[in-house]
Amino acid sequence: MDTRPSPSPPPARPRRSLPPVAASRATARMAAALLAASALLVSGCGASGAGSDGTVRAALAALPMSTPSALSPYYTQKLSWRECGAPGFECATMKVPLDYDKPASGDIKLAVARKKATGKGKPLGSLLVNPGGPGGSAIAYLQQYAGIGYPAEVRARYDMVAVDPRGVARSEPVECLDGRQMDTFTETDMTPDDAKETDTLVSADRKFAEACGEHSARLLRHVSTVEAARDMDVLRELLGDKKLNYVGASYGTLLGATYAGLFPHRTGRLVLDGAMDPSLDARQVNLDQTAGFETAFQAFSADCVKQADCPLDGKDATPAQIGDRLQKFFRALDARPIPAGDADGRRLTESLATIGVVAAMYDQSTWEQLREALHSAMDENDGAGLLALSDSYYERDSRGHYSNLMMANAAVNCLDLPPAFDGPEQVEQALPQFEKASPVFGPNLAWSALNCTYWPVRATGEPHRIEAKGAAPIVVVGTTRDPATPYRWAQSLSRQLSSAHLLTYEGDGHTAYGRGSACIDSAINTYLLRGTPPARGKRCT
Repeated sequence: MDTRPSPSPPPARPRRSLPPVAASRATARMAAALLAASALLVSGCGASGAGSDGTVRAALAALPMSTPSALSPYYTQKLSWRECGAPGFECATMKVPLDYDKPASGDIKLAVARKKATGKGKPLGSLLVNPGGPGGSAIAYLQQYAGIGYPAEVRARYDMVAVDPRGVARSEPVECLDGRQMDTFTETDMTPDDAKETDTLVSADRKFAEACGEHSARLLRHVSTVEAARDMDVLRELLGDKKLNYVGASYGTLLGATYAGLFPHRTGRLVLDGAMDPSLDARQVNLDQTAGFETAFQAFSADCVKQADCPLDGKDATPAQIGDRLQKFFRALDARPIPAGDADGRRLTESLATIGVVAAMYDQSTWEQLREALHSAMDENDGAGLLALSDSYYERDSRGHYSNLMMANAAVNCLDLPPAFDGPEQVEQALPQFEKASPVFGPNLAWSALNCTYWPVRATGEPHRIEAKGAAPIVVVGTTRDPATPYRWAQSLSRQLSSAHLLTYEGDGHTAYGRGSACIDSAINTYLLRGTPPARGKRCT
């Protein structure tokens, strides 16, 4: 995901959890499943095949089955567990090489957490969880949701485990801008109207990238998805598991699929929910996500006109008319931001309002909150509600502090794939495509994909296929109206993985497990507990 204010994805942006008013279970679940945007990368080369965009991509090659002797110290270290956070949770620190090709060049310390199995049934080992991003804290997800909110029968049989990936949260986080600088960055106009505004946007992206290079130079070349997947294999060994069992959401699916591609012989029960497609380049990822957010907005619009409190026109309005009204509101904010009751004096700008709307597209449970926020902003000149949604997306707290979500998000994405655009001229040329994909969000999301253009470290990855030949059955989950990870991505990944079983949720929102579908939850729980995957092509509502 990029680090500009678009949905992360806006094309590459990570998203945060719902604001405090949302249900605690949903808030925790969504909190780290961010906008998975332009992430991906390759390690080795192997057989090739056609990607979902019709081009031929190299396949990610499996690593040797034996562990190199130079890595032995990492695979044989002992974890020292201590109580941490909420009751029942333990934490530890593990070491991994900064550079797997040069293990002697230094270490990275990764934070690990677990909650041991609570039941009397036969233990099934560890279940590693990751909520996405890249940049979402897996430990926060574990402690706030997975470790207490996953089905009791799953928690009874598995030790629930999480590791913050390198560069994320508690694992030597990537650092770039401070809180005030991030405020300025997120308020940058993402729909420039002239050369001066374009220069301002480019300057903002350059300053962000330069700050990351200045404060995190050591890390920036070594936060790729391939390296994070290799870290997971070290953890698997330290936990005493012969195979890795894993549930990943959004970007977490790319991380899990990459693990399967590198270590098919060590792949256990993998659930990849809200799947990404590693065969796509950054521009196509952003364009697909733009269309995905338009699909979600169409669903929101159709629901909105049925509600008495819809601020976007009457019951007979079409989605296109509702989109026109919202665009008119955005243009008004571009000319004149409105008060938001913010202690730091921030006002609701067009860019912040757009992200506020995008954030609410991740889960239909926030649609009511979005209607209220839009009513306050459009009819009462009060931008507080939309600003709160935007802040939740960026993980900004009331004290003006940002988590490192957006920084880590950019660092991983810009290393995993070459940039979507070479400069603003290419963005301008691509605008018609993005506007066609989404009249409401297209321009914002196109410009938001510019951030990796100025990254201080060149990408080490490229689009590629993941086949994971020899891996145990893998469950790939796709939601038909998922805004951030379009359903076609799940279809593509399931065709690439040699042992995939595609499980489809016909519904709205980002990801499917734990969102209220008994059919989805039953299929995944059965797989995790018994190892029996759902029938290929199974569909749920």
